[in-house]
Amino acid sequence: MSSVDLKTDESSIDDRTAKARIRDAAIWCFAAHGIPATTARKVAAAADVSAGLVMHHFRSMDGLRAACDEYVATMIRELKGSAMAAGPGFDPLAALRSQQSGPPFAKYLARTLVDGSARVTDLVEEIVADAVEYIETGVETGLLTPSRYPMERAAIMTVWSLGALVLYEHLARLIGIDITEPLDNPKAVSSYVGPVLEILSGFLTETTVQMMSEAFEDASREKEGA
Repeated sequence: MSSVDLKTDESSIDDRTAKARIRDAAIWCFAAHGIPATTARKVAAAADVSAGLVMHHFRSMDGLRAACDEYVATMIRELKGSAMAAGPGFDPLAALRSQQSGPPFAKYLARTLVDGSARVTDLVEEIVADAVEYIETGVETGLLTPSRYPMERAAIMTVWSLGALVLYEHLARLIGIDITEPLDNPKAVSSYVGPVLEILSGFLTETTVQMMSEAFEDASREKEGA
């Protein structure tokens, strides 16, 4: 990622816009270089601003990372919540496409989850708490089956998902799918989504499994015929 990608004219934008651009640049940097190797200077270069402006907005690298964590957690909550609220009308391909633009949230999580700091604990707890809520929405709309253990189920599913991100390189080697990259090839994605749907058959309703399977199969056929 070059500084041109996130070019910022400090004199022509307001503080809120500059702050958001620095945050997005930091997510890219943390994802690309890891937590320890990302410095204020690297973030400033990526956003094409001064290191002083980075510190002005976030006070410290820890403050910047906290802002990144909060933003990533918020985006996950909004994306998952929208999918659950859609119920049977949920479009899995559209959901995948919506995640292909903007900062690399999955790669950021893959990097930050192995950091081992107290901040990781806070981030995981926030993601799990959000999952309890949007999973319940999915139950109400008929996408998901009800559970006698709503909190425990949300925690286990979330940790499994986050664990897959941490081990993404092994998953890519074993099945050929890098789940931290945009999943923009339906035929290739089916090698990941297919077994996932099978594993989650007790979590998703039969209607949801059938609907999502058919959506990816149709997309694969369209891709082949293009």
